[in-house]
Amino acid sequence: MFITLEGIEGAGKTTQVEFIVSFLKARGYETLITREPGGTRVGSQIRSVLLNPENSEIAPLTELLLYTADRVQHVTELVRPALEAGKIVLCDRYVDATIVYQGYARGLDIGLIATLHQLMLDDLKPDLTILFDLGPEQGLERAWRQINAGARTGDETRFENETLSFHEKVRAGYLERSRLEPERFRVVDASKNADAVREATLRILADELPPR
Repeated sequence: MFITLEGIEGAGKTTQVEFIVSFLKARGYETLITREPGGTRVGSQIRSVLLNPENSEIAPLTELLLYTADRVQHVTELVRPALEAGKIVLCDRYVDATIVYQGYARGLDIGLIATLHQLMLDDLKPDLTILFDLGPEQGLERAWRQINAGARTGDETRFENETLSFHEKVRAGYLERSRLEPERFRVVDASKNADAVREATLRILADELPPR
């Protein structure tokens, strides 16, 4: 099973990963934990370019192609082999992030993004996507608090430096994606405290994944 976690900056996806992994392990599932961009050695180099705040001049189409290149390497090297081995793949961001950030927020043609994904990745989609939803003001406040406290690196803040209107478009894009594919998306209110978010997330997984 292929599970992805999505949400704006500061939504708390990373915080929930350890709880999700413990839950899946207790249920008898072997899990690969990964992320985009940067799930592979090659991808980590692409990540350093994409998230570096000094690279503000990256053109939207360049950005899209870099994310696609990272994803091709990631799926080829890690995701498909793990799925074929019967593992659960838990990925922090995937193609929905590209559709939302480069499509809804940057203004690139969403059809182009979908076509690239179909051609380059045989249209591999997650079985389940958990969207951690909250307002961009709260999300950015959380993100910068973590960065300023040293809990996150300041070398990956290119998107945190974007305008509030950009992040509002990102959030609206995610919610639209969830409306378009309700059979795949589950939305969690990420404005609540970490314990409440964890409980909601694990309830979703309990419904989808019976104990082995």
